[in-house]
Amino acid sequence: MGVEEQTAEPTQNEAAAAAETEGATATAEAELTVETTATGTRYPIAPGYRVNVRTGPGTSYRIVRTMPYGQKIPIYCQKPGERVTGPYGTSNIWDNIANGQFVSDAYVYTGRDGYIAPRCD
Repeated sequence: MGVEEQTAEPTQNEAAAAAETEGATATAEAELTVETTATGTRYPIAPGYRVNVRTGPGTSYRIVRTMPYGQKIPIYCQKPGERVTGPYGTSNIWDNIANGQFVSDAYVYTGRDGYIAPRCD
């Protein structure tokens, strides 16, 4: 006597949940793609975060603006500053994204730890 394998088709709710999970995974992977274009490389802010842009490399510097969800940013140079903990670990590296504008590298997906751009003067 053999053992019968029983399979069941997923319910409509289970199928919808699986499709939603797959869609969320695909979206998260797309959000973490470093983008290289004719104008340069752009790095994604961690999914689900709105990151403050500051006038210098630390949280005591004035907030200039807040990046919207899903934003990709250029990194022109990087500078050591205040140590910050974010979704990509703890780092004292701050990314210069425009003249006088910095974000903590702990919130930017660069694909590796450490400096990926020249140090700011």
